[in-house]
Amino acid sequence: MREQRPRYHRIADDLRGQIERGELEPGGQLPTEFELVEQYEASRNTVRLALRRLTEEGLVIAGQGRGSFVRRSLKPAVWDWSVLESRTRHTSDEQGDQWASIVAESGRQPRQEVRVSIRRPPTEVAERLGLDPEKDLTVVRERIRIVDQDPYALADSYFPEELVRGTPLMLPEDVSAPGGVLASVGLVQARYRDEITVRMPTRAEVERLSLPAATPVAVHMRTGYDENSRPLRVMITILPGDRHVIRYDVSAE
Repeated sequence: MREQRPRYHRIADDLRGQIERGELEPGGQLPTEFELVEQYEASRNTVRLALRRLTEEGLVIAGQGRGSFVRRSLKPAVWDWSVLESRTRHTSDEQGDQWASIVAESGRQPRQEVRVSIRRPPTEVAERLGLDPEKDLTVVRERIRIVDQDPYALADSYFPEELVRGTPLMLPEDVSAPGGVLASVGLVQARYRDEITVRMPTRAEVERLSLPAATPVAVHMRTGYDENSRPLRVMITILPGDRHVIRYDVSAE
């Protein structure tokens, strides 16, 4: 005989179907545990297991003391990484930095919260900048990137302190310049090296990005070099998987 699936799986299947059919709308509250116990004639523990299964799948958000809600979908931000930070596009960018311009061009409202500090770089950044993590200092620009009032990404840029001392990059505010702020002070990035990993978020990232459970993030680490291959900057961007689309055009030659 075929083994019968656990009761809480079947309850989760039914609720999942209601979500997928739109009967339970995004942002809407699910029936209370008591109501689900009566509806499915199941124990409270069985109902809780079903709700936990949907939460782990990223379909449901558990509100602290407020019940469970259908996860609200965010409109994806679409990025063409074939031209990300290209000098041609950056030179024509007169209205804030390139990220904000791309968001605004899509008809949405960009905003950044910026914090600047001077500190020792983490080991992975120090290695890419050719610095001693025990002795050298970096200027760190930490940004929460917000689209239409929702936090969409974290972007932390690290610069060797001796290179950017006294430049606008030290200012604790949103700064930009045609061609890029680095280029405006004579530090021109000639090429980039990208490294992309995917993982589950840290607790700090969950809090800063208001991430629902079961939301993986892509970590995009970009190192910029001048024409002599001297590293000028490392930028680490945290991109939640539920609100970004990354596109590339790649030559087949």
